[in-house]
Amino acid sequence: MSKYDVAAFIWPSYTGDEPRTRMFWPEGIGEWQSVKNAVKKFPEHNWPRKPLWGYVNEADPYVMEMQINAAADNGVNVFIYDWYWYDKRPFLEQCLNNGYLQAKNNDRVKFYLMWANHNVMNVWDIRISHDEENMIWDAAVDRAEFEKIADRLIEKYFKHPSYYTLDGKPVFMIYDLANLMKGLGGADATKEAFEWFRERCVQAGLPGLHLQLTMWSEQNFNLSGVDGERTATTSEIVKFLGFDSMSHYQFVHFVNIDRDYNEIMEDVVKEWERIDQAYDIPYYPHISLGWDNNPRFQGFRPGIVKNNTPENVQKAFQKAKDYADSHPERHPLVVINSWNEWTETSYLQPDDLYGYGYLNAVKQVFLSED
Repeated sequence: MSKYDVAAFIWPSYTGDEPRTRMFWPEGIGEWQSVKNAVKKFPEHNWPRKPLWGYVNEADPYVMEMQINAAADNGVNVFIYDWYWYDKRPFLEQCLNNGYLQAKNNDRVKFYLMWANHNVMNVWDIRISHDEENMIWDAAVDRAEFEKIADRLIEKYFKHPSYYTLDGKPVFMIYDLANLMKGLGGADATKEAFEWFRERCVQAGLPGLHLQLTMWSEQNFNLSGVDGERTATTSEIVKFLGFDSMSHYQFVHFVNIDRDYNEIMEDVVKEWERIDQAYDIPYYPHISLGWDNNPRFQGFRPGIVKNNTPENVQKAFQKAKDYADSHPERHPLVVINSWNEWTETSYLQPDDLYGYGYLNAVKQVFLSED
């Protein structure tokens, strides 16, 4: 058993079990449709790619039992499920509820949730993905909706024996803090909502709640939710709201990714060092495997990570491990994008290009000492 917690994000779209996915992927296999139909956009383009496990339904518990074993055997012992709430109800919960939670071996890989509370435009529908200004779902919620969501999370997920905790507290990550503050009505209202959420967890018999922020580039936050003149920096708002820790979701959110992977990692390590100086709460190192979202578009989309071979990604994992080792007072958690972000070309799952190369890279770094 590894002494590190290696957590990989899961994009739960690889199923046709959610009826509302048909509006984006009418073939009925979720976003596997875009993976299956992806084409090469220029001569050196490393697409199309095929999953060695096939276009499997990840809402099937038998499929997830296989994936859980593959993850655990190679050093991935936590899944971070992207979790959605649109139009006053959850979206894409089937992979978690019907797949992972029904898998008989889900004790081998723990899970926690990242509330992916971003608005939905047309990016998931390749037929109209070029029109990125068309709003389909607004993810901002008011306080009443926030409380409804919190109660669902506590009862349905936080109490599960495989839910991931830090200091005994369930970890809950928030993707788009600005959108959350907008819906709740500003910084003061968001702080009150967080305090209520923490107390609600205690009332439910939990030790509390560990709130984790998804970091982006440094930005100014609208404090009032209405008046854009009142702003705060990321570090100021993180301290004010009382977040417990931070990590990233994707390199593309804070560095230039249109270059060699090794060059990208130089800037990533510098960002870790900057965060250490600017923030008082723990930062858990993040590694992205790549970026190329061309499978989601008919035309060519510039911005592609180069030379992200399993060998170079293994070097990145080693840097994350070294960072964790250099902060012994913190939990040894490392966050990876991702388990299965095929349409963003950032996944650990085996394919016909590198085979099990990325999973083996995890194993070499985080299980080799065992």
